[in-house]
Parts: sequence; C-alpha cells; structure tokens
Amino acid sequence: MERSVKRLMEDKEKRREEYIGKYIEQLSDESTPYRLRAAEALGGCADPRAVEPLIAALADSENEVRWVAVQALGKLRDARAIEPLLPLLADPDRWVRRGAAWSLGELGDQRAVEPLLPLLADKKKDVRAAAADALGKLHDPRAAGTLSAALEDEDEPEVRTAIRRALREITGEAEF
Repeated sequence: MERSVKRLMEDKEKRREEYIGKYIEQLSDESTPYRLRAAEALGGCADPRAVEPLIAALADSENEVRWVAVQALGKLRDARAIEPLLPLLADPDRWVRRGAAWSLGELGDQRAVEPLLPLLADKKKDVRAAAADALGKLHDPRAAGTLSAALEDEDEPEVRTAIRRALREITGEAEF
C-alpha cells in the first residue's frame, strides 16, 4: 500500500513537470486563448521557472495576455518581476496598469512606492483603488501624504475606502 502511494506521488510530480513545460511553451503559441490559459496556469504553479517566461509575456501583442501575465507574476511573488512591472504602471491599457499595481503590492518591495503614487490620480477609478491597496500593502510612510491628499480630492466611494484602508495600514491609526 505504501509503495502505491509513493508511486502515485511520483507520477503526480512527473505530470506537474510536464505541464509546466507545456505551459511555458504555450506562452509563445500563436493562439491567444492558449497564451491566456498558459499565463493563468503558470501563475498558480508556484514554480520559479515560470517567472522569466511570464516576464517575456509582458510584451505580448494582446493586452489581455499581458494583464493575465502581470497578475500571474504577482501570485508568484518573485522579486525578479519587480523591475519589469514598474514601467507597466504607465501602460496605456488600464487593466495592465491595474494589474501591475496589484502585483507590486503583492511583491511588497519598497521600490514600487514612488512609481505607484501617480496612479492615485489615474482617470480610471479601479486603477486608483488598486494603487491605494498596493501602497497600503507596502506600509511605507512616504505614501501617507500623497494618500491623504488623494483622499481629499477623491469622489468615488470605493476609491475613498481603499485610500482609507491604505492609510490605516501605513499609519496604524483607526481614524481614517
């Protein structure tokens, strides 16, 4: 019985290795749905081999693939993704900007604080909220002043909530 369980576990690991290789290969496929599925799957694999191919997918011609790759990198939480994600905060596509903000918050690196701050004035409310959430996760006091100013100027309730939450996370004060 013990031998059967060991064999099953070995087979499962072998299939996992094969799948990761196939997903990495599919990131370069001409089919957009294949690339999307591959990026999504690699984000859930928790394997460091997925990071570099996902970074390469940030240059995909399809914004949706780029968005899914950005999110996958945030899920993997590998520091190699920080530098490639930072320029995407200024991307023309709102979903890519939003995903980059979220992922940088997940990565938790202080280098993202200054580049995230301009997104608090983005024309899209979901991008502003994602930036505020990311800044809160970074817990860097440098963001408090800009967040406070953004709170005063913000009309959207969901963004105001995200900014208040970020300020609470940074300052530890419950008054926000």
